[in-house]
Amino acid sequence: MKNDVISTMIEGFKEFHRRFYVERPDFFDTLIEEGQSPKVMLIGCSDSRVTPSSLYGKEPGSIFVVRNIANLVPPAEQDGHLHGTSAAVDFAVSHLGVEHIIVNGHSHCGGIKALLNNTEGKYIGPWVSIAKDARSDVLREYGGASPEEQAAALEKASILVSLENLLTFDSVRRRVVRGELQLHGWYFDMEEGALLAYDVKRQKFDKLA
Repeated sequence: MKNDVISTMIEGFKEFHRRFYVERPDFFDTLIEEGQSPKVMLIGCSDSRVTPSSLYGKEPGSIFVVRNIANLVPPAEQDGHLHGTSAAVDFAVSHLGVEHIIVNGHSHCGGIKALLNNTEGKYIGPWVSIAKDARSDVLREYGGASPEEQAAALEKASILVSLENLLTFDSVRRRVVRGELQLHGWYFDMEEGALLAYDVKRQKFDKLA
């Protein structure tokens, strides 16, 4: 079974090579010579079911992507620790000059379920605690709801936490104030096959596609 999976990946790379090296021989030459200049940064979940290229059909060089458990953004900190997501945010904004940052959550997120169930662990527990205040809000507001309804509410609420945390980065806040950068909260509903976007004025997620 393992060999079948690896073989499929190798065949996938052969298809990628055909599309971008054989049929379009100048494609990567241009990306190499001119460097990357994506207009969009997407902060997504590591969940294997929600790969950005599959969802949005974009070519290499189009989206600057960082993926982690539950598509979370921590607040800006300089505490001597290692901050992979924070480094990616700062690089995208300060060096690449992206014009949009999308925090892309999704339904049936394992990381959010871990947060909802107060799962502990050496790494996952501390990481998802980024949205612990959202968890408290959801449990208070949806106390009588089913676990599934609570999880869906927390998946969306955690996106808003990440959007707020993005504004704690000086580089992000400056460019947002200048009108050079827009922040977006998107939610992929796997059951409905729908993409929702957060409307700041209405304070709710509406169907985008």
